[in-house]
Amino acid sequence: MKLIHHDLDTWKVAVDLVRHVYTLTAEFPREEKYGLTAQMRRAAVSVPSNIAEGAARNSRKEFAHYLVMARGSLAELETQLRVSIDLGLCTASQARALTAVMDRSFSLLSGLLRSVNEGRVFEPSAEERSDSVYPYATETPEVTEA
Repeated sequence: MKLIHHDLDTWKVAVDLVRHVYTLTAEFPREEKYGLTAQMRRAAVSVPSNIAEGAARNSRKEFAHYLVMARGSLAELETQLRVSIDLGLCTASQARALTAVMDRSFSLLSGLLRSVNEGRVFEPSAEERSDSVYPYATETPEVTEA
């Protein structure tokens, strides 16, 4: 089964963000395992997860809702990154690298959200329109009984 979110650059960058967060937090002290490390990882994983869940929903309104939730998770992660800098858990250089990926992710999310809200998303082929994993098809294929 091919899922629509796999084709979204927004989702791909968000998955890359997760890798960056896991790499960074792997260097955090052991005592942060259930604290800031866990919080940052959860927030990061929430971004591509919400994109995927929203893309699988049945309406543009629901998709937009999940994209907004993904942006909220990015804001949460940015706050946690600032706290980790203040606590001396990561360097400014490490923070800049992660911030660049977060900025890219936020930009793509905002653009996708704008497109979803304006109805300019997902123009699947005729074959894809008949596949239920493309709920945003602009036309519904005719169903003929055999």
